[in-house]
Amino acid sequence: MIRLERRPRPSTTWTYATPLLAVALTILFGAVLFAMLGKDPFVAIRTIFWDPLFSEFASFYRPQLLVKGAPLVLIAIGLSFGFRAGIWNIGAEGQYIIGALCGAAVGLAFYPMEARWLIFPLMIVSGAFGGFLWAMIPGLLKVKFGTNEILVSLMLVYVAEALLAAMALGALRNPEGMGFPGSRNLAQWSSSSNREIWVRTGIHWGVIAAVVATIGAYVAMARHILGFQIRLTGQSPRAAAFSGVNPSRLILTCLGLSGALAGLAGMFEVAGPAGQVSIDFNVGYGFTAIIVAFLGRLHPVGILLAGLLMALTYIGGEIAQSQLQLPAAAIQLFQGMLLFFLLAVDVLTHFRVRLGRRATA
Repeated sequence: MIRLERRPRPSTTWTYATPLLAVALTILFGAVLFAMLGKDPFVAIRTIFWDPLFSEFASFYRPQLLVKGAPLVLIAIGLSFGFRAGIWNIGAEGQYIIGALCGAAVGLAFYPMEARWLIFPLMIVSGAFGGFLWAMIPGLLKVKFGTNEILVSLMLVYVAEALLAAMALGALRNPEGMGFPGSRNLAQWSSSSNREIWVRTGIHWGVIAAVVATIGAYVAMARHILGFQIRLTGQSPRAAAFSGVNPSRLILTCLGLSGALAGLAGMFEVAGPAGQVSIDFNVGYGFTAIIVAFLGRLHPVGILLAGLLMALTYIGGEIAQSQLQLPAAAIQLFQGMLLFFLLAVDVLTHFRVRLGRRATA
């Protein structure tokens, strides 16, 4: 008989081992999935994890790791604040979209003015503020009326997607685009473009922001009173209440931070890699960042590494789709397996597996 026995305290060993075990299980079952689709599993796994780093075209793919990883890290860092305190913002995708819309709207409002020193910083502020305001909707509803932030933030994603489509077809549509949906190309206009700082490195201002956010989150969680309050609330809400933590203020702070960072990620994306507001601008970064946050154990450094790993699956998945004709749904399922197995094996952090019958009293 197999049973689970609760540990007296969470296992430190399994806390750090479960992400590695989850990755190994994802690769194993992913290979089975690819074999069922009629593809060579070894070639598929090599294409996803090896070719972007070490193939003959690796010099082209490696910079894309930073381009793909930066928004994931930015969003996941913001989510980690709330997750560690038991505040579940599942709507980062919506905050990402609204941040992109706000940032793009500011940039397009100044077109064709050439003043990068003014316009791009205003876009950054607008993007962060847009994401912040969108996150405040579930925050204020939870504080004032006790609503569930999971449901409200998730439903707001669909509202944001509707706004994205309306803006791409309406107010932000390119007047010179011959009626096609989508805004002007921000990446081609110097005052609003988020271009590479160093050519062929993949490093743009979004990457710099992701690194700064990682360092800031590490310092905040380790040295600041906010980090102490977040950790205490996550471990023992009752003890946090007795220590004077204001739960309403903490909810708004965590949701505001996550919304602002998600909005920043959207702004940097629309001004750089994406280049324009389009109906299909959002590619699921807000949801994928949840996997990144948990894979990184909600630790800033772990999130940075997990973001690069997830970016690797994005790039490798695109190569596999083009070279091996793997369906996009299979790559998405492969990425989803990572969160599934992480949550599944995470039970070993809190429980021991025991064999045999439970002793009778």
